[in-house]
Amino acid sequence: MLPLSLGVAWLALGPLALWLLVRGTTIDRAAGVVTLVLLEAGTIAMSALRPPPAPAAEPSPPAVAVAATPAAPPCRGHAPVPRTADVSRHLVLTWPAVPGECRTAEVVVLPRGDKLLIWLYAAGHAGRAPSRHSYARPVHVKNGTASLTVPLHPEKGVVPVDGRTGRPIPSRAA
Repeated sequence: MLPLSLGVAWLALGPLALWLLVRGTTIDRAAGVVTLVLLEAGTIAMSALRPPPAPAAEPSPPAVAVAATPAAPPCRGHAPVPRTADVSRHLVLTWPAVPGECRTAEVVVLPRGDKLLIWLYAAGHAGRAPSRHSYARPVHVKNGTASLTVPLHPEKGVVPVDGRTGRPIPSRAA
């Protein structure tokens, strides 16, 4: 309750004391200075009486699991180059799989007129800024070919283009 009262006192008495300093007589000016000194002293006293903030709790070490499951080997973070793109019902991308292919990939899709610019990144690939046009999708590997599906419905006649190189990505039918 005291901090609120002190704040109201500053709001009411502060401007009055300043007005007395500018427009008042000698006694009014002295009263204005005393008022401002008392308000400042009250503010300093209130900050000194405030309890110090509680120290941040140190994080406890994680509990050790008794029977830990073996960790999956890290995936090979790379920037796969799309080999084919099917844009009929969904966007389906394929590329040659590498040993240790990541289970997820991130696809950035930007429509630009009659082009669909596509950037493809494996999950562990560094140096990529997040985008509101990006999709994290599961990767399926079969017979040395990795693929993923993005649930978007592109316009008819849109040409998929590799965003890194600017080259069109052929369709699977071609």
